[in-house]
Amino acid sequence: MAIEFSAQDYAMMNRALQLARQGIYTTRPNPRVGCVVVKGGKIIGEGWHQRAGEPHAEVYALKQAGAAAKGSTTYVTLEPCSHFGRTPPCANALIEAGVAKVVIAMLDPNPLVAGSGKKLLLQHGIDVEVGLLYGEAYQLNQGFCQRMTLKKPLVRCKLAMSVDGRTAKASGESQWITGADARSDVQQWRARSCAVITGVSTIFDDDAALTVRNNQLKISAAKNCPPPFRVVVDSQLKIPVTAKVFKGEGKVLVATTHRDTAAIQQLENLGAEVIVFPDKVDTADDVNQAGEKSPKVPLDLLLNYLSDHYHCNEVMVEAGSTLAGAFIKAGLVDELIVYMAPTIMGHEAKPLLTISDMPKMADNVDLEIKDIRQIGKDWRMMIHPINQLT
Repeated sequence: MAIEFSAQDYAMMNRALQLARQGIYTTRPNPRVGCVVVKGGKIIGEGWHQRAGEPHAEVYALKQAGAAAKGSTTYVTLEPCSHFGRTPPCANALIEAGVAKVVIAMLDPNPLVAGSGKKLLLQHGIDVEVGLLYGEAYQLNQGFCQRMTLKKPLVRCKLAMSVDGRTAKASGESQWITGADARSDVQQWRARSCAVITGVSTIFDDDAALTVRNNQLKISAAKNCPPPFRVVVDSQLKIPVTAKVFKGEGKVLVATTHRDTAAIQQLENLGAEVIVFPDKVDTADDVNQAGEKSPKVPLDLLLNYLSDHYHCNEVMVEAGSTLAGAFIKAGLVDELIVYMAPTIMGHEAKPLLTISDMPKMADNVDLEIKDIRQIGKDWRMMIHPINQLT
């Protein structure tokens, strides 16, 4: 039988979600979690997880509630943990505080928890209800959930184009298509990402540093975020050692299929980590006119690596048309962020995406626009792929 939640239940869980969202920029690799302690219809304690390694949301909320937490109802956006990590189990804290009931938006997909927190609460006589505002809670931590269940992060692909769908002049010149407000908006998305991925062609064309520019951040919490990893996809290790990406805050990873030890050592001397993947040659497009292999970095394995080794929940692809198209063609993009500038660049300019082998209408990638709004003089579209190429 479905649980019937009251208007107060919804109001309190909405408040817990509001608190959890304050951790969007700072909690990685942990999930964003909020907690509200309620007694007599009033909030007596609330908190949110602020940073990995620091107390979880329940701890802050229970501390604020104090002794009054006994007999209370606690609302939490994610199942309380039941294991010792860098902090003690939150389920134990709720038990020790003597709460009477815990309402949970969603169970934790982390195999170390995965229902055990709920089970522990029930074993100690605490009423537990699960599922209130599940969709909102999942969306808030979609990247974390995907890392735990699919071993891949949430992938956003940021694109900027003219009205006629062009991204750069034939020469490679692209700064700037969009205005200052749109570029500032990009910084907010970059700040919440665990990693930013680009291709070596973007390094050659723009000498992109891929750092978060604090002077462009309009959200104060974003200024306290850990710097995202900067990942360059460079199959043949052609990246120049003078590139700006090797400067500034944040670890640099270079993903390649090239095994030249001297070239690898040169990049490692700059502080970069070089990840050598097996060659991936899938189609005729990966073979040049001389019949030679043109190996590509396996993007699915790159995402798995970022998930497994660096616990990345969300990554943003900021790349040229070829690499962005490769991510989309591989079905690896969860969300497109497309900025459209009110300008026309002409048919000789570079296209938004380069995706080959789509001769039939059935090969199209269908999209759903989830949100569209004006950002300064430009327009931003939030788009989800409906079906993926295989």
